[in-house]
Amino acid sequence: MAETTAHTEVPGEGPKPFPPFQRDTFASQLVWLAITFVVLYVLVARVALPRVGGIFAARRGKIDDDLGQARQRREESDAALAAYEKALADAHARGQSIAAETHARLTAEAEARRKTLETELNGKLAQAEQAIAATKQAAMANVRGIATETAAAIVERLIGSTPAEPAVAAAVDDALKR
Repeated sequence: MAETTAHTEVPGEGPKPFPPFQRDTFASQLVWLAITFVVLYVLVARVALPRVGGIFAARRGKIDDDLGQARQRREESDAALAAYEKALADAHARGQSIAAETHARLTAEAEARRKTLETELNGKLAQAEQAIAATKQAAMANVRGIATETAAAIVERLIGSTPAEPAVAAAVDDALKR
């Protein structure tokens, strides 16, 4: 039996080298490489690079716009912060002035009330002093009589007889003068 084998080689020819390395097609491959390179270069230079450059330029413009807006917003926030701090300082100053005015008003009211109470108390004190003086005068007037009666009672008890009223009165007057 004869063996048959399937081959991809053409009978009678030897193995062929890899096509890019064949010498007889090398020149045409260089021509096609140059043509392909020029076409690709033109395509990249005229189509792809302008688009990529446009994308970069648009991105750079977007970044610049965003930075400008960020600067503007920062300036606005700084201005708002300054306005807030000024309003806070004004409110604090206004609160201080209101507190000072209220303190002054309350102090004046308290002073007026103190003076009124002092006047009332001085009037009551004067009345009380007059009442005390009158009571003291009445008591002193009664002291002479009480002293006279007491002295007469003591003398009567000691000696057993009632002394003369003018003599007891003269002795009490003499004792009160000392």
